[in-house]
Parts: sequence; C-alpha cells; structure tokens
Amino acid sequence: MTSEEYGSAYGKGFIRTVRLLSMRGLSCDGAQELAQAAWVRGWERLAQLRDPKMVVTWINSIALNMFRTSLRREPFLQELPEVLTPPTVNLAAIDVQRILKFCRTNDRLVLQRRYLEGHDVREIAQAHGWSETAVRIRLLRARRAAAKTLAHVSRSTTTLTLATRATCNRFGHSDAS
Repeated sequence: MTSEEYGSAYGKGFIRTVRLLSMRGLSCDGAQELAQAAWVRGWERLAQLRDPKMVVTWINSIALNMFRTSLRREPFLQELPEVLTPPTVNLAAIDVQRILKFCRTNDRLVLQRRYLEGHDVREIAQAHGWSETAVRIRLLRARRAAAKTLAHVSRSTTTLTLATRATCNRFGHSDAS
C-alpha cells in the first residue's frame, strides 16, 4: 500500500474510527486523539497489513485495542487531594443575615449597630435620638424575638428533615439526609 492510498483510506476512515470510539464511551476529543494515534500506529506498522482493502477494519481494531489498554492502565477510582485551605464562605455571616431578615426594621437596626458594627448603647442612643434605656430595652426585645424566630425556623427545618427521611425510608432509600 502506498502513502497516497493510505492517505485516501485515512480521509475516508478517520471519521468512522472516531464514531466507533465515541460509541464505546469516549468523549469527542478523546475519540479523535485515540483515532489519530491508531492511524499513526497503523502507518508505523503498515508492513503487517495483510489485505489493503481491510485497512479501515485493521485500524479500527488497533484503536479498540488501544482504548482497552488505556482503560486497564487508568485507575478506576482516583483519590482526591486533601484541601488544606479553609472555606472562604463565612457561615456565621449567612446565619446572621437570615436571622436579621426576620427582625423588624428598628430591631434589625439596633442589633446591627450593637453587634455587627460594635457601637455601644450610648452611641446608638445619640445617633437615633433615643434614651439609653430605650436602646437597652429594644436590644433585649430584639434578641428575644430573634431567638424565638430562630427556634421556630429550626423546628420547621427539623420537621421537614424528619418527614423527608421517613418518605425515603418508605421507598427503600436508607441513607437520605
């Protein structure tokens, strides 16, 4: 077989080889790379080809053998590296925002100024024209309302989780969370 005949067979058979590998589960890029490698190996071992009419079939068998070899060499499961950096998401800030969302406007304002911004009671009272006693009482009521809301939200979430688990167990899924 001459190089022109092999080039012609390559032009007609390359797509068939890629399709064959794609049908075996390779991605498009992976199938193209492996098909290219199979056609190169066929060119390198052209002297072993017995029937020039069967070149595409021969190359496809080379490609399948290369694919099977790659499957055997790749580890089935790969261990993921351990992440040494802590997560960048501040979970406490998310919880605080969720709690503040349920507070009344003035309660939210007082809680933010006192606990998030670090102002003392006197500064908050002066900034809003309230007495210090009014700020202390508002803080007390806001904390109690936030705790009550948090307990209610926590109870409803727990109830939903338990109902989901019961439903999953009923349908035979034992490890739902």
